[in-house]
Amino acid sequence: MKGKKNVAARIRLSTQLAFLLLIVLISLNHNLSSYGIQIPLVGSASLHAICPFGGVVSVYQFVTLGSLVQKVHEASLVLMGIVFFLAILAGPAFCGWVCPLGTVEELMGKVGRRIFKKTYNAFVPPVWDKYLRYLRYGVLAWVVYTTAMTMQLVFVEVDPYYALFNFWTGEVSLTAMGILAATLIGSLFIERPFCKYLCPYGALLGLFNKVRVFTIQRNPATCINCKACDRACPMNITVSTADHVRDTQCITCLKCTSEVACPVSETVELMVGRFTAQPADAPSAGPDQSQGSGVEKMRAKSGVQTANREVVK
Repeated sequence: MKGKKNVAARIRLSTQLAFLLLIVLISLNHNLSSYGIQIPLVGSASLHAICPFGGVVSVYQFVTLGSLVQKVHEASLVLMGIVFFLAILAGPAFCGWVCPLGTVEELMGKVGRRIFKKTYNAFVPPVWDKYLRYLRYGVLAWVVYTTAMTMQLVFVEVDPYYALFNFWTGEVSLTAMGILAATLIGSLFIERPFCKYLCPYGALLGLFNKVRVFTIQRNPATCINCKACDRACPMNITVSTADHVRDTQCITCLKCTSEVACPVSETVELMVGRFTAQPADAPSAGPDQSQGSGVEKMRAKSGVQTANREVVK
């Protein structure tokens, strides 16, 4: 089972690193092309051309004037459509599996976790965290409105993603560099701080969690209430009390699932349907039987046939 969990985590990490490397090579190739140098088999498009958020901020101008915001490429609209389709199916999987800035934040977080151990990602008091998470919706509204009014790509002046892959070019504003530095340093204390509190694209994609087809489901009948899913969630979502996760912060990273963190097979799953209320052939527990350690409960449940899934039609 441990080997299976390692495989699931490695697949995601490999996917993240592959996209990170791709963006690094494309950005480097774009800058080298001005000197007549090309990296074989790598495109030379600018970051604006391969950023789906560029399509989002250009929608108003495209609909009203039939043109795109300066620096934004038509490919951004195509990528926007692809990411939206993916979000309808599985929520913000782009954030959890593709976004290179999110990957770098996670890599910095691994360092922070080694330093601070159990206190990592728990520095922000819940009462503050609850309200800070609304900031990214304000950023989204500001970016969309100001871009529509000025017809300029205003977010580039504060975008840590653009700064991360262009800091050596001299084209990045000091504000964007400062936000990037704050993001990287903050990642040593908080998991994905920019994603949680400031990312406008994450705010938009997070809304798809309310209507997504595949959701994170928890089976209450086999759950042993060990809270492993809560501790594993980088976005601090309380998975252990939810039958299905519809939180707008979920990035579909699957860290909470039985394939990674949950110790009980097929208890936290990404699925279309829902778990039945009671495992098949499970004996009803009396008052005496309901007591016992979490380990004993897990062992007892491992001998019980896993709950059937009932597909929602």
